[in-house]
Amino acid sequence: MSDTISNTVKIEDVGPCRKRISIDIPSETVDGHIESAFSSVAHEANIPGFRKGHAPRRLIEKRFGSYVKEETKSRLISSAYQEAITENKLKVLSQPPAEAMDGIEIEAGKPVHFEVEVEVMPEFDLPDLKGIKVLKPDSALPEGLIKEEIDKIAINEGSLDEREDSEKGDYLTGNAVMTDSEGVEHYNIEGAVVQIPADGKEGMILGVIVPDFAKQIGTPKEGAKLTIKLTGPENHEIEALRGKDLTIAYEVVKVYRIVPAVMGDLVAKYGFNDEEQLREMVTGQLTQRAEVQQQSVMRQQINKYLADNIDFELPEGLTAQQAARNLERRRMELMYRGVNPTEIEQHMAELRSASSESASTELKQFFILSKAAESMEINVEESEVNAQIVQLAMQQGKRPEQVRDELIKSGQAQTLLQQIREHKTVDSILADAKIEEVSADEFNKQMGETK
Repeated sequence: MSDTISNTVKIEDVGPCRKRISIDIPSETVDGHIESAFSSVAHEANIPGFRKGHAPRRLIEKRFGSYVKEETKSRLISSAYQEAITENKLKVLSQPPAEAMDGIEIEAGKPVHFEVEVEVMPEFDLPDLKGIKVLKPDSALPEGLIKEEIDKIAINEGSLDEREDSEKGDYLTGNAVMTDSEGVEHYNIEGAVVQIPADGKEGMILGVIVPDFAKQIGTPKEGAKLTIKLTGPENHEIEALRGKDLTIAYEVVKVYRIVPAVMGDLVAKYGFNDEEQLREMVTGQLTQRAEVQQQSVMRQQINKYLADNIDFELPEGLTAQQAARNLERRRMELMYRGVNPTEIEQHMAELRSASSESASTELKQFFILSKAAESMEINVEESEVNAQIVQLAMQQGKRPEQVRDELIKSGQAQTLLQQIREHKTVDSILADAKIEEVSADEFNKQMGETK
């Protein structure tokens, strides 16, 4: 159906990277959509006492009027919105929330007005991407790293010794309920796992860093009821938690201590003949991880160069959607580098507690790499996604199809696609970079001087 009268569209800046789109749909267009919807329903409706498609219009309106109006509203607004962003060439990064349609009524003979605010790509120019100086650190494994990794494996494969009392480093499982100062409940988790800080300082609970965690919880016994006070991180993806005075009621259900597995058990578990074969496996994994880390720190230098040499305004405060995107980008990057799940969650908590400047840098990199990828016409093939999934599966000891299903269910599939595109973009820039190979010590020295 083609409309003879165009919608009236007004675009306004409402802040860095945000636009307000105001759309007026004329009454003639509304009437046309309503009539089209009723005709479609009337043609298909089965109403007792009438042949299909022959029920009176008044009966159709009485029985299906509400449905037709809702369907018309949805189609009208979706069509008008898509037309507005296409004709105004807006590079929208997020779709309007569903509640944007709340309060909008469709009536025959009346125009429709609605407004939405959307996040858009900032406008900026890319610098020259050729000849960027990049340091390439030696990826040789430092002394003692293999033993440290085997010790970690022994802990991961260790047994749980249930205890009544606890000590530093022990684990607690229990029920955790987080509320704010107004009594609003934000989390209610059964089986929440907490580790008593081994260093007697900060710790993590419900994905949030608590600076004086050890002091607040002490070394509780099984059945203890704890009250933990904290301030919501400024960059939490749940906006309602930011800067709020929060309380977590935690009831200790079990106390565990991990007893590391002995070498003989590790050798048997992995099907090796002796300790040397286990060491060879660990060495191979660490070597691969070191090469990934080497590539990662080179990419980070490109990201820093771009961030330092491109200037544009960022949103004054991260929205929940932007904060969540930052977290998912970091999570996927850590998964790619082979970091274990426990350490990943620690990193996530640290990112929530990071300074606004740090969080803004993450967002800035997202914008820059998105534009660079577009300008360089970087695309991602399905085979590249499959290869990345296989790599993640190997790191996690899972089947590729299992990892794929987990990514889809968790909503991380799009993040993986974005990560691959960003990596390809940065690697294309690295191909034209001036790369200097240095020792690990020299690399750390030079990078420390540039901070």
